[in-house]
Amino acid sequence: MNILIDVGNTRYKFAITDQSSIMNTVVHDQISVQIINDLLIEYPKVNSAIISTVKKVDSTILSFLRKKLSYFIELNEHTNIPIENLYETKSTLGKDRLAAVIGANNIFPDSNVLVIDMGTAITYDFINKSNQFIGGTISPGLEMRFKALNHYTDQLPLLKKNEHYQTIGKNTSEAIISGVQNGILFEIDGYINTLKSKHNDIKVILTGGDAIFFDKKLKNTIFVNLNLNFIGLNTILEHNKSND
Repeated sequence: MNILIDVGNTRYKFAITDQSSIMNTVVHDQISVQIINDLLIEYPKVNSAIISTVKKVDSTILSFLRKKLSYFIELNEHTNIPIENLYETKSTLGKDRLAAVIGANNIFPDSNVLVIDMGTAITYDFINKSNQFIGGTISPGLEMRFKALNHYTDQLPLLKKNEHYQTIGKNTSEAIISGVQNGILFEIDGYINTLKSKHNDIKVILTGGDAIFFDKKLKNTIFVNLNLNFIGLNTILEHNKSND
């Protein structure tokens, strides 16, 4: 069994897998040796781990994983992966982005796939039918856009996402919500339509914290998988275990 650790910008996510099946997922607002050890006590058959992080993690946590488990990977640009990575600056590529496209490739091998991860930032990443990760784009996420409008102006209030909004706002609050949320929808559909014009067989996977909020609002057909990063991390871990 494996433990997968995904350290994002705002949340720490853990998953327990039995080969390719995700048995349990847990989200915390912090990471510690105690949290990991509690999971290992609950799942004593876990003997392998992988950690993907977008920020620095306390070295004591990494040392604990190395000592406690028989197999451990800290995902970085040198990690052996089951796809070809054509990104030019591999050392600056977010490990969450890499894990997500590998997860997408696991679900749809030999396919053109656009992965849209709706977290703190919104990332768009493309892997082609030759199993080559080409690259993608990064734009501000939903909460970041609301905060930016409030922070960089004197009069605009700080608002949050709202299920009920119009195309044309009739007051300032409605205008902000419409601008932020419709702006994201137009952006997503624009990326999808642009890639569809070049790859008419493209598949689109939506993941991340705000994926469910936007799922039914998009005009294009998409797949939603909130465990995409975990699928990718597990794929990387099993790929390395089988090749060592």
